[in-house]
Amino acid sequence: MKKIKVQITAHSALAIGRQKPGGSISEVETYIPGTVIRGAIAGLMIRQSGNQGDNYEPDGDFKALFVDGGAIFQNAYPALTNKTLKVNPDVRVLPATALSAKGSPGFKIKDKPEDDGKGSGVFDSLIDRYCAEQQGQVYDPSCPKDAGRVDPFKGFYSCLNGIYYSHSASTRLLTRVGINRKRATAEDKILYSTQVLNEAKSKENDDVSMVFCGSILVDESKELAAEDFHQYLEHNASNIRLGGSASRGLGKVSLQLQPPDPELGVGDRWKAFNEMLQGRWKLWQMFDRSKANPTTKRTFFTIGLQSDAILSEQWQRSTVISVNMLQAAVSNLPGELKLEVAYSSYDYRSGWNSAWGLMKDTELITDRGSVYLFSVDKDHEPAWINALTDLENRGIGDRTMEGFGQVRICDEFHCISREKAV
Repeated sequence: MKKIKVQITAHSALAIGRQKPGGSISEVETYIPGTVIRGAIAGLMIRQSGNQGDNYEPDGDFKALFVDGGAIFQNAYPALTNKTLKVNPDVRVLPATALSAKGSPGFKIKDKPEDDGKGSGVFDSLIDRYCAEQQGQVYDPSCPKDAGRVDPFKGFYSCLNGIYYSHSASTRLLTRVGINRKRATAEDKILYSTQVLNEAKSKENDDVSMVFCGSILVDESKELAAEDFHQYLEHNASNIRLGGSASRGLGKVSLQLQPPDPELGVGDRWKAFNEMLQGRWKLWQMFDRSKANPTTKRTFFTIGLQSDAILSEQWQRSTVISVNMLQAAVSNLPGELKLEVAYSSYDYRSGWNSAWGLMKDTELITDRGSVYLFSVDKDHEPAWINALTDLENRGIGDRTMEGFGQVRICDEFHCISREKAV
C-alpha cells in the first residue's frame, strides 16, 4: 500500500463533535478522526463532479477509494509545533501501561543540561508487570525520581532527537445567537455555545498554527491510480473543510503531503521487545529460579491500539483482541497462539452521516492505547512478522477505512523501563 503522510494546518477553529449517547451536549474531539477526513474529501469530490442527485452512482477511482475500501484514512493527531522545533509528523498514542508520577506527571523535558525537566518521567510497566506476575509477585512501582505514587499517563507523544514530548490540542467555547430570517436580527431565546478546537497553539503562541498529522493508505492492487489521488489532494489542499459549521467560517484547513519517514520495521521492533523481555526476566528470576523461562521456546509480541477500535466476535461486541479474532485477521497462521495479558477499556461513539443526513449507530469501542500481549512458538516467528506487518497497515476490527482499529506491533515505548524513565 502507498502511504501518504498528511499534515493538516488549521486556519480557523474546528467544530469536530463527539456525541455521547444520551447526552444533550456535543463535546469536541481532541484530534481529527479519520472518518471526518474521509467524509470531507469524498464530499468535495462529489461536489466538484456536479453529481449530487439521488440517482448518482459513484464509479471509477471514487468507487475504488470510498466504496470498495481502496483507501484507509487514519486519524490525525496534534503535532509538536512551536517557534524553535519543527513539526514532528510521527505522532503516537501512549500505551495504557505507561506510568508517571501522580504529583508531577510528564516527560523529562530538558531545555538546558542543568534543568531538572518539567515532569518526573514516564516509563512503561508491561514487561515488568508480566514478569512479576509469572513469578507470583505483586508489581507496584513508584516514581523513579521521588519514590512517590504513579498513575497511568495518557495522551499523544513523539520523540525528536531522543527527547520525548507530550502533544495536546486546546479547546474553547464559541457562543452564538440565532438569527431571525425575516428581520435579519437576533432571535429571542436562541443562544447556544459550540465547543471547538483552537486554530492556534495557545494564547502565548497565537501566531503558531495548530497542526495535526495523520496518514492515508492507498491500496494500489485495486487498479487505483494512487499518484492521481496524490495529485488531486495537492491540487485541492486549500479547498477542504473539516467538521461542522463550515458556513459560519469554521473548519478552514490546508493540507501538506509528505513522503513517509523511514522507521523501524516490525521485525526490528519484535527483536528489541523480546531482548528486553529476556533481560528483565533474568532480573526477576531472583525471586524463584525454579520458574521455567517462558522466552526459551516462545516469542512474544504486543498489539497496541493507536486509535479506537470496533471489535466483534461471534456477532457480539468485545473489548479484547482474542486468539480467534487475531487468527482470523491473519488468515489462521500455524503455531500455538496465546493471549498472555490484556489492558483495555471501553467507551461509546456516535456521529452524523452527512451523506445520509442521519445519525450513525452508537458503537461500543475499545479505547486507543489498549495493549495486548501475545506469545507464539518460536519456529513460526518469520510468518507472524510478515502477517502482522500487513495487519499494521490494514488495522483490525470494523470500519478500518475510517481510522478505527489502527495498531502498532511491539511499540518501542514498551522497552522504556522504570530505571530509564524518559
